[in-house]
Amino acid sequence: MDVTWMLPPHPDRRWTIAKQLGLSTAVVRFWGEEEWWTYDSLLKTRNRFADHGLSLDVVEDRPPMTDTVLGREGRDEEIATVKRLLRNMGRADIDVYSWVWTENPVGVIRTSDAVPLRGESRTTAYEHEQSERAPDHPVDIGESELWENLEYFLDEVVPVAEEAGVKLALHPDDPPVSSVRGVPRLVNSVENVRRILDLHDSPNHGLTFCQGNFSAMGADVPEAIHRFGDRIHFVHFRDVEGEAESFTETWHEEGQTDMLAAMEAYRDAGFDGPIRPDHVPKMLGEQDREGTQAGYTDMGRLFAVGYMKGLLERTEGR
Repeated sequence: MDVTWMLPPHPDRRWTIAKQLGLSTAVVRFWGEEEWWTYDSLLKTRNRFADHGLSLDVVEDRPPMTDTVLGREGRDEEIATVKRLLRNMGRADIDVYSWVWTENPVGVIRTSDAVPLRGESRTTAYEHEQSERAPDHPVDIGESELWENLEYFLDEVVPVAEEAGVKLALHPDDPPVSSVRGVPRLVNSVENVRRILDLHDSPNHGLTFCQGNFSAMGADVPEAIHRFGDRIHFVHFRDVEGEAESFTETWHEEGQTDMLAAMEAYRDAGFDGPIRPDHVPKMLGEQDREGTQAGYTDMGRLFAVGYMKGLLERTEGR
């Protein structure tokens, strides 16, 4: 397993910190850059990382897909862009595409961003009842239509991913509830994840296994890792306290999951891909940087990388 970090596409202090931590791989998010899915953009980004001693292994971003998710006119043009991205990733030798099946305005939602943890560190939380007081998002779609639209999308892109040699890694819904503000969600249970994977029995159609979401689903995380096995292409190593409609992000070793057992499960399942810390608390004096969001400040990620490396050494018997 390769412990990695999510980094911006251009060098900054986070790139230097990653190298000082002994990391050799990177995950990139483009934070709103235009047309980042072109071959030239991806190639230059990959080579930029390589010139700094980092292998770019994952693209964790998504071109616009609202029409695709909702099944509206214009989805074929959006899907064509995703196909272009996958082919260009293959040409640029970038292995994993981490994506989500949500309608962007109601993607990741938190209702609190300053919940106190130990030593007055701050974290995020979600309360579904509070979130649902917001006006419904003006979208008219049912769950069955959402399934049809997802199958249509996968029918189009999985063969392209296979041809390009790129692994599709679907991230669960966050929060993993049945609907958010009137918009249904599908990637919100172990059973639905299995159903989605069964739509295409392809080694290129797999998961971003986000531990915090599976924990909030009520899943036994190590058991779920064993269940999905070689369909896990990328891991978000994080945890929560609570359940889907009411949870708080935690320090990595203080949540409800046995993190050593999870790391051992990845080993036993044969996972050897990128694994990154996710959604860390904010520590003393830190500010959310422009282009980031709560959970992505640096000091908590420093702690998480050290913790993950320690678990890996224990798991590998060193």
